[in-house]
Amino acid sequence: MGRIIAIDYGKKRIGLAVSDPCGIIATGLGTVGPHEIFQYLQHYLNQEKVDLFVVGHPKQMDNSDSESMNYIKPFLAGLKHKFPAVPIVMYDERFTSVLAHKALLEGGAKKKTRQDKSLIDTMSATIILTSYMEQQRNLKN
Repeated sequence: MGRIIAIDYGKKRIGLAVSDPCGIIATGLGTVGPHEIFQYLQHYLNQEKVDLFVVGHPKQMDNSDSESMNYIKPFLAGLKHKFPAVPIVMYDERFTSVLAHKALLEGGAKKKTRQDKSLIDTMSATIILTSYMEQQRNLKN
């Protein structure tokens, strides 16, 4: 069984998380710049079997796409082109940054740590992946 990679796409940084081979645990991989993402993913896929990309879907409160989709759509097209064998699922990413901040605050992280946008992006990708995997488990039960 392969891994699942979650992608929290941003203009400046892309947060990444990966599942274990059984699809139970999500772990943050860190962040990369938009210009590095395809090279990073190619290197990762050369090392590990990946069954799925889960890309954060930015939505408004009324469930419509947010403006961020304007720069995510070209990324999705590139992802499909570079890795045609790996399916892509869009997953609602609303509140992931808020949840990441809250987790850091409740975990007692210092202010400087809570302001680390790279850490927030990695945690957001991890939250997206965890939520996606939980949803899939719930659908099976």
